Amino acid sequence: MISSPEEKSLPQKISEDIITFILEEKLQPGDKLPNETVLSEHLNAGRSSIREAMKLLASRNIVTIRQGSGTYIASSPGVVQDPLGFTFIGNKQKLIHDLLEVRFLLEPSIAAMAAAHADENDIKKITALCDETEALLKRHDDHTQKDIEFHTAIALSSKNVVVPRLIPVINSSIPLFVETTSGALHEETVETHREIADAIAGHDPLRAQDAMYLHLVYNRKRILLIEKNTDQI
Repeated sequence: MISSPEEKSLPQKISEDIITFILEEKLQPGDKLPNETVLSEHLNAGRSSIREAMKLLASRNIVTIRQGSGTYIASSPGVVQDPLGFTFIGNKQKLIHDLLEVRFLLEPSIAAMAAAHADENDIKKITALCDETEALLKRHDDHTQKDIEFHTAIALSSKNVVVPRLIPVINSSIPLFVETTSGALHEETVETHREIADAIAGHDPLRAQDAMYLHLVYNRKRILLIEKNTDQI
């Protein structure tokens, strides 16, 4: 039986009022919310109810509660860590293959959209992350986080409101690929990242799409080679 709106608990209702407040105030990830006293007055609700509502919002990754500091808008509001439950897929080899298939479907088109819509700030960020990832790779340091940030910046540059919600699919696969290949794709990663960044900077959607496709092809070839060598041992 579907619950009617009247059956919502008070903290649930207040949590929705807080979401409305966040949207109306145009608060961004990392922004601090007003304290309990201010919110209770603004929403005409008790402080204990505000507190319970905040716990609900924190469980949905809409806010982050920092003890002694306050409550902040989460970095990816509403997008929980591992939203697709990849942690509970035991067959990591199958997961890597299937994630790569999905990335082939998504990322070349995302790169093309980024090339069409990226502004100067987007291009500066993508180029800077490309430089930082390349520097880490050349020093043989762990580049995983910068690689994730690079692909995230491209997705955000698409200016498509749905694409950022797909970022967890991309981000979940990158650490798996780096771990599986032992970071062996140094030269190919540097080369294709640079080509992707240059294509986006040049507002060339077709070139960006092709560069991203080639980037994924290198990943697939390396993974298949590693699996072949492992089978022969």
